[in-house]
Amino acid sequence: MADTLELVVITGMSGAGKTVAMQSFEDLGYFCIDNLPPTLLPKFWELVKESGKISKIALVMDLRSRAFYDEIIEMLSGFDNTEFMTTKILFLDASDAELVSRYKETRRAHPLAMEGRLMDGIEKERELLNDIKTQAQLVINTTDLSPRQLREEIFHNFETRETASFHVEILSFGFKYGLPIDADIVMDVRFLPNPHYIPELKPQTGLDKAVYDYVMEQPATEGFYTKFESLLESILPGYEAEGKTNLTIAIGCTGGQHRSVALAKRLSEELKVTYPVNVTHRDINKSKESVNRS
Repeated sequence: MADTLELVVITGMSGAGKTVAMQSFEDLGYFCIDNLPPTLLPKFWELVKESGKISKIALVMDLRSRAFYDEIIEMLSGFDNTEFMTTKILFLDASDAELVSRYKETRRAHPLAMEGRLMDGIEKERELLNDIKTQAQLVINTTDLSPRQLREEIFHNFETRETASFHVEILSFGFKYGLPIDADIVMDVRFLPNPHYIPELKPQTGLDKAVYDYVMEQPATEGFYTKFESLLESILPGYEAEGKTNLTIAIGCTGGQHRSVALAKRLSEELKVTYPVNVTHRDINKSKESVNRS
C-alpha cells in the first residue's frame, strides 16, 4: 500500500458547511465517505490497508452517527500518527445567528431540535461537540464565508502539487463529426493548410512526425500558435482563481485527424509544464473506421 495514509475527519456544527467541504476534498482527489458510523472505522481502515490503493481519505462524521460523540476521539487516538497513517480533524463552525439563518433559509429541522426550538438544538450540539473541537487540528469558522470561500480555504490548507484541483483537458476533434458539447474554449484551425490533400500524408495523423512537421512549418501556424498560447497563458490563471476545477480546450479541424491533432499535441506538451494536462484525440481514427465500414 501507499507509504502513509492521510485521513481527514470532517465534522462540526450542523449547517456549517460539511457538504461543501466534502465536495472540495473530492476535487482534491480524496476518497470521501459521508456519515460513516464510528464503530465501522476500524474495519474500514483494515480494508484500506489490504487494498493498498488509497492514500487520501476524508470522512464526514456528524449527528447522524449517534455514537459519534462517545467514540470518535478514542478511535482516532488508536491509530493516529502511526507508521502507516496520519490523521487530522477539520472542525467547521459558525455563529449561532448564522446557523439559525441557514436553517431558516433551507427550512430544515435541526437534528437535535426535531420537536423543540432551533436554538435549543444548536446549544445542545455545541455542548456535545466541545471536546472534539478542542482536539481538532484545524477549525474553520464559516460565518462570513461563502461556499466558494470555504472551498478556497480548504484548498489552501490541503492542496499539494500532486493533488492540484485545476487541470486542463485538451481535445482535438473534427467539425464534420460535431462540436464537443463539454468544451469551454473552442478553436477552429481549418484556416491552416490541410495535409489531407497531400497523398503521402493523408493516411497519417498529427501524431506522426511527417504530418506534425508539415503543420508546424506553415508560417500561418506559428503566427497563430504564438498568439493562442499567449491568450491561454493570460486567462488560465483567471479560470483557476474563479474556482474552476478543469478547463476543456477543444481544437478542431475538418476531420480531426491532422491539423487539430498536431496542435493539440504541441499545446499539451507546453501547458503540462505549469498544469496537470490530459489530451484526447476524439476523431483521430474516424476516417479509418469509415473505410472499414464501407
